[in-house]
Amino acid sequence: MEWMNGTVTEFILLGFTNDPVLQILLFFVLLLVYIITLLGNIGIITLIHIDVRLHTPMYFFLSHLSFVDVCYSSVIAPKTLENLLAEQKTISFLGCALQMYFYAAYANVECLLLGVMAYDRYVAICSPFLYTVSMNKRFCSLLVTGAYLGGFVNSLIHTTMAFHLTFCGPNLISHFYCDVPPLLKLSCTDTSVNELLLFIIVTLNCTAAFATIMVSYSYILSTILRRIRSTEGRYKAFNTCASHFTAVLIFFGTILFMYLRPKSSYSNQDKLAAVFYAVVIPMLNPMIYSLRNKEVKGALNKAIKHVFAR
Repeated sequence: MEWMNGTVTEFILLGFTNDPVLQILLFFVLLLVYIITLLGNIGIITLIHIDVRLHTPMYFFLSHLSFVDVCYSSVIAPKTLENLLAEQKTISFLGCALQMYFYAAYANVECLLLGVMAYDRYVAICSPFLYTVSMNKRFCSLLVTGAYLGGFVNSLIHTTMAFHLTFCGPNLISHFYCDVPPLLKLSCTDTSVNELLLFIIVTLNCTAAFATIMVSYSYILSTILRRIRSTEGRYKAFNTCASHFTAVLIFFGTILFMYLRPKSSYSNQDKLAAVFYAVVIPMLNPMIYSLRNKEVKGALNKAIKHVFAR
């Protein structure tokens, strides 16, 4: 453990286990997940970029969702993989602050992007004749810019607050990355303001986005049942929204479970939830959107045929 004038200068990430065999097994499992995450999300971004049929607001937002998934997965996975093989599982004070900042920023952006995507589906189904006018390129860019700005500003606030605390030791973070709740446990000063701030940020950001999504989908459901009479038409409308709604339930269910609780209730079981939230979900999103989406599958088939035609 390293201290300087009574203040921690680095942290030790305890990770998942001390068993060397399990660490090696986890390394290969997480490495595989991370590779699939990169390939899946970069593949989605590439398909949307090269296929003109996917140059629509829905896929514009999806490309940014994939970009965010790549970013916040990359903030966590490389250091976690390194520590699984390293004897000294340390991270510097600055490194911990940067990891927390960028991870929280991209996670907040994802919350807001999912809300934006729900609004896009609401306009597409409830006001189809005004869709191209309402969701024009400038407005879509403003929505995405707002999501990034909101995510990075929120992260800056609670990361700054967290690292203004005093850490006198020990410096053992009971987690595999620098997250707010396990870090607050190490502070030798009062963290009640930080806990309240975390609760407010998560409530305003994710709960508000989730509420927006639920309201949007209630209008969508009502519109589908009232206006679309044919079974085929209803199926097509529901299928358009099913992928997004699946991603919403997985993402928000995990994040609300993790953060809308007092610091004292966090335990080792939360590491499993964090793995799902920080590592697995970014891998699942491309699968959720591609396997249920005929346009994405069509673009993929076209790209594969083009490659083999050469």
